[in-house]
Formats: sequence, structure tokens, C-alpha cells
Amino acid sequence: MVFEKIRDIIAEQLDVNPEAITMETDLMMDLEADSLDAVEIIMAIESEFDIEVHDEKAEDFKVVANIVSYVEEQTK
Repeated sequence: MVFEKIRDIIAEQLDVNPEAITMETDLMMDLEADSLDAVEIIMAIESEFDIEVHDEKAEDFKVVANIVSYVEEQTK
């Protein structure tokens, strides 16, 4: 469920097909997200899950699985 919500947020922010996003999808390499896109995605995730993502943690978000793992840890 967390993955699906994150996938939908990323798809909406980057205007891509959600079906193209997997746990292994690299935000920068596969989806060509830039730093502004990354900030918008993080803000949307913070809002959706009512969590705060610190900047140093956000820098570790290379693939979707990194984000999913972090959100799952924060929402336990």
C-alpha cells in the first residue's frame, strides 16, 4: 500500500505512467527527475503520510525502494 501511494505521487509529480514505476526505478536516471522534482515529491510524501523527511535523509533516496523503506519505518 505504501508503494502504491508513493508510486502515484511520483507519477503525478513527474507526469509519467504509474505502471512504469517499480521499486527499482531510479528517480534521476530512469525518470529524469531533477532536484526541484525531488523536492516536490518529498513535500507530497510528507503531506500524504504526515511525516517529516530531513534533507540529509532525502539525499539517500535514489530508487523508489529507498523512499518506501523510509516511509514504512516512519509510519510504524
